[in-house]
Amino acid sequence: MDAAVAAIQIRTQAVVGELATHQHRQGQLVMVLHGAVTCEVPGALWMAPAHGGLWIPGGVPHSNRVTANGNVCFLFVQDGAALMPKTCCALAIHPLLRELILHLAALPKGGQHDAEATRLRAVLLDQLVRMPTETMHLPVSDEPRLRRLIEALMQDPSDRSTASQWASRLAMSERTLTRLVQSETGMSFGRWRQRLHLVLALQWMSSGASVQQVAEKLGYESVSAFIVMFRKSVGKPPARYFSERRLAQAA
Repeated sequence: MDAAVAAIQIRTQAVVGELATHQHRQGQLVMVLHGAVTCEVPGALWMAPAHGGLWIPGGVPHSNRVTANGNVCFLFVQDGAALMPKTCCALAIHPLLRELILHLAALPKGGQHDAEATRLRAVLLDQLVRMPTETMHLPVSDEPRLRRLIEALMQDPSDRSTASQWASRLAMSERTLTRLVQSETGMSFGRWRQRLHLVLALQWMSSGASVQQVAEKLGYESVSAFIVMFRKSVGKPPARYFSERRLAQAA
């Protein structure tokens, strides 16, 4: 990387694309054009839905998982090039910034350092620092027993076992499990599992799954029960949430 800002666009095929844990000096913006991306960093699992982005500061170990048929653009920003957040965060991506990033990614190799590219990068950075942040992450832990819990629920999020049942599987008391989840994630067991469901729901619906399909995959007794959870979590029902995002994308 020989410039303050660089961009690359990738498309996955019909299978999920994964990049194992790694890190780099530059900060990285994951901008999702289609599908969704989940990124795990120390202590948290972040989700960047379609029409949004995820900022990962330089030096932070992270892994990327792109849904099948995803379309993603990675923007790399040299340390000090812009006053970006020092911690991971989800960013709203306005249409102007999206088009600037895509134009930078499409520049031919011979045009990366001409006057037009220099002006493009300056405007891009100016817009990047103005993007509002969003909360879209799941606190996670490397504590071995909680890691088993997280992996099991990621594999089968429809599992409605109680905290007592999970505690038994993990060879601890229910009181120990609830205290451990609270201390490691800052959430109660029930609230943490609900956040997991929200992160997965946003990922699946961003990839084209219907509300009914998502409700079934998450083990909800009815679609209406899932919609109630979604509305309480993000302040609006799924249809409105994605409709507003599509309008923002088209603006």
